[in-house]
Amino acid sequence: MLIFAVACLAPACLISLAMTGLMRRWAPRWGLIDRPAARKVHTTPTPLGGGLGIVSGFVGTMAAAYLGVAWLSSRSSPPGWLPPDIAAHLPGAMARASQLWMLIGAGLLLAVLGLLDDARGVSWKARLAVHFGLAAAVVAGGIHATLFVEHPLVGQVVTALWIVVLINAFNFLDNMDALSGGIGLIASLMFAVVMTLMVPEPRWFVGGALFALSGALAGFLWHNAPPARIFMGDAGSTFLGLMLACLTVLGTFYDPRFSRPHVMLAPLCILAVPLYDITSVVLIRLREGRSPFEADKKHFSHRLVELGLSKPRAVLTVHLATLTTGIGGLLLYRVEDWTSALLIVALVLCLLAIVAILESVGRSTVQKSQSSRTEPQPAAD
Repeated sequence: MLIFAVACLAPACLISLAMTGLMRRWAPRWGLIDRPAARKVHTTPTPLGGGLGIVSGFVGTMAAAYLGVAWLSSRSSPPGWLPPDIAAHLPGAMARASQLWMLIGAGLLLAVLGLLDDARGVSWKARLAVHFGLAAAVVAGGIHATLFVEHPLVGQVVTALWIVVLINAFNFLDNMDALSGGIGLIASLMFAVVMTLMVPEPRWFVGGALFALSGALAGFLWHNAPPARIFMGDAGSTFLGLMLACLTVLGTFYDPRFSRPHVMLAPLCILAVPLYDITSVVLIRLREGRSPFEADKKHFSHRLVELGLSKPRAVLTVHLATLTTGIGGLLLYRVEDWTSALLIVALVLCLLAIVAILESVGRSTVQKSQSSRTEPQPAAD
């Protein structure tokens, strides 16, 4: 499995590393510059478009993998150096090739839309309409869950919502150096481990795609680590959200032949932090009477900075929280009953509740401090 993981990770990482480096030179010429503003945390103009490195690393690796699988499938017999368990899955990988290219096509469209938004700005209504349209197209192409319901429409609607939510969740998270990319790297590696080690029958196709996504993110993070020399922009964050959303569905996390139904909760645990961030931010904005897509500094990471953490430590804290909830998702594959599974979910929810309490206390303290500084002082005798 280690050789398989490295074979998927390494080329994606190298392609992404090189392409992101090129984008650092090209982005200023194309007008892709993120300038400091009141709602942003960076203080110097920084190139955008690093997401093209992620896209290139993933798409390039998957295209090479497809050509390799097609060549191996055309042979009368697999070569001796190919492990038998992987050789047995070659027909299945070719059968899913159409879904892979449909998913890549949707991702490329999102990346183009993201570049337009980064360069010129696109209204949130137009972006959201495209997100729903692409989600509907992907679901119509056969990428959807069943959710134990006989009527397929229920699974299709929930899958479309899952895709739209994750696209926007990772877009929302792209507000500090290495934040969205780091969370994506942790999540994709955990999902890849699930697909190759935690299930009785490894899903090499989906696992390989997740390892390739991890490698592409690692190459980008080399340039995005604090202080970031380039940002992924909407092109990268929306592409990342779409890939994780669809690959988790394609992975068929619940197989009635081998698994118990509670493993369907694993993606919710692994992605608990992005889901918590988008939910809390949307609720805060709605409570304040603003659009849920109006940018501000109300995100999980921003609220940690309000508590007194430096930006790198706030990002590290969010990464550790993601790792913690993700381990809970992995443990779901090692328990046999709903009681144990619900205890794991309860631990994840308690962690998020502790975070929410600490954030609210810190935010109210900051607001009181700011209020006391602006109140008129009594005149001296």
